[in-house]
Amino acid sequence: MSAPLLHVDNLVKRFGGLAATDHATLQVKAGEIHALIGPNGAGKTTLIHQISGALAPDEGRIVFDGADLTHTAMYQRARLGLVRSYQITSVFTRLTVQDNLGLAIQAGEGGSFKFWQAARSEQARYARAAEVAERVGLQAQLMQPAGALSHGEQRQLEVGLALATSPKLMLLDEPMAGMGPDESERMVQLLQSLRGHTTLLLVEHDMDAVFRLADTISVLVSGQVIACGTAEQIKKDAAVKSAYLGDE
Repeated sequence: MSAPLLHVDNLVKRFGGLAATDHATLQVKAGEIHALIGPNGAGKTTLIHQISGALAPDEGRIVFDGADLTHTAMYQRARLGLVRSYQITSVFTRLTVQDNLGLAIQAGEGGSFKFWQAARSEQARYARAAEVAERVGLQAQLMQPAGALSHGEQRQLEVGLALATSPKLMLLDEPMAGMGPDESERMVQLLQSLRGHTTLLLVEHDMDAVFRLADTISVLVSGQVIACGTAEQIKKDAAVKSAYLGDE
């Protein structure tokens, strides 16, 4: 059996006397969509912060693609292919969709932000931006300012910004947050289209979306992973029903 792309081993993060993650252990296989669910305050975002490098764990380790990244900076993790999006939409609202994606591509290439660039390099970058925009369903909005997009379209752009860096693993923190039914459906279809092309670890409260999308679901309660399995296994798990899902 091949090693997981991501292995989170006994992560602990304390804030005073509170253990936000309490020896949390998680494995994500390459190519899968893996959902992390649990009640509010379970420590999901804190765990994602530690995986991305935004927070340093107090104990435990993080191994990504065979390398120990426990003490590696966030930007270094991104360059190795571990990238994330946030609960709060974060795009350059005054720049066009094309320019937002172009900057993400440039950052992923490790290039500096120079005023004078080779025309061929710029053309290739914008061609790539157009490809990513089409991939996330924003080809018609390519030249629009990001601030003119709807909330759902801005979330699609955020996925595009992560994709533009050619990630091995994308961490998505509540990608459906604040969306209406139509916008949520478009996001589900977008994430489904990425299956097998990149690995996804997503935190999400929309359980219908989780059960449709996830190959594997891990359940975090009080900072600990109490169950991990397929959607059907998680639905039937007595501990998960008691702590989070309830009886349908």
